[in-house]
Amino acid sequence: MEKDDLKSLVTEMYDNLIENINNQNEVNKEQVVNYLRESVDVISSISDDKIDSIEHAKLAFNNAYKEIANKSISSYEHTNERFEKLTQMQEETLNSYSDSMIDLPSLTDKFNDIQTHMMDEVKKANTIITHLSTQVENLEKDSNLDSLTKVFNRRALSNHLANICSNNDIKYELHLLILDIDDFKKINDNYGHIAGDKILIFIANILKKTLRDGDKIFRYGGEEFVIILNRIDKEHCKKITDRLLTLVSKNQLIYKGEKLQVTISIGATIYTNSDTPDTLISRADKALYKAKNAGKNRMYSEAPSGT
Repeated sequence: MEKDDLKSLVTEMYDNLIENINNQNEVNKEQVVNYLRESVDVISSISDDKIDSIEHAKLAFNNAYKEIANKSISSYEHTNERFEKLTQMQEETLNSYSDSMIDLPSLTDKFNDIQTHMMDEVKKANTIITHLSTQVENLEKDSNLDSLTKVFNRRALSNHLANICSNNDIKYELHLLILDIDDFKKINDNYGHIAGDKILIFIANILKKTLRDGDKIFRYGGEEFVIILNRIDKEHCKKITDRLLTLVSKNQLIYKGEKLQVTISIGATIYTNSDTPDTLISRADKALYKAKNAGKNRMYSEAPSGT
């Protein structure tokens, strides 16, 4: 890695950390230490000769401080629950002594003061929770990484395809794949959305381990992924899709003691210099539709018109 690249990464890490410590009401030393440790891991994993991995590291730094916000939210939710329980206990205490021969007005006033104070704290905690939740939601929108699978998201795909299609002189072959998990709704219905999330992560990990560093992986939406294969011919594209189909179908995911059998369908197409993002996606989507109708767990390719 060049010196300027390293300086850029460290600056990005520092700026994000300082900015988001300032934005949080409560941040402890452990959270900052964990952030720095994770940053070391990110930098250590960067391939010195791959620009893409440097850019991915920057995205990782942009997302790392979300953990601080999420932990703060968790902390305030716990505080909120504790105050609400105490308030309930006080109300029950007041009710139990309502008929006893004690100085009830004085006791009532004291309990009311405490209850008012705690309700103010609950209100404050709820306000902070809402604020932090909004911050996290905005961060998700601005990020280029999908928070669940840690691959690029649809926003990043739109930008990447726009850059590709604005270049009318690409001299190498570029293939686009749309990958869809077969019968995903049934899996969610039968096992729940947590199982569905684990399958999405499972598929994303297979893609990341199988594809080359120069290939791009995007979560397109729901159970769909888009893959951009750079500098590859049709024959090798077919070999890659066959390998992905085999790996997914033969690797079973264990969830709550049950083996989940997962398969995928793939639609493929090749980029031409006359393509727009919409035409490119549309062709791959048409090929995916054919793969689904042909029985799933297979790949179909859709050639550009006139070829």
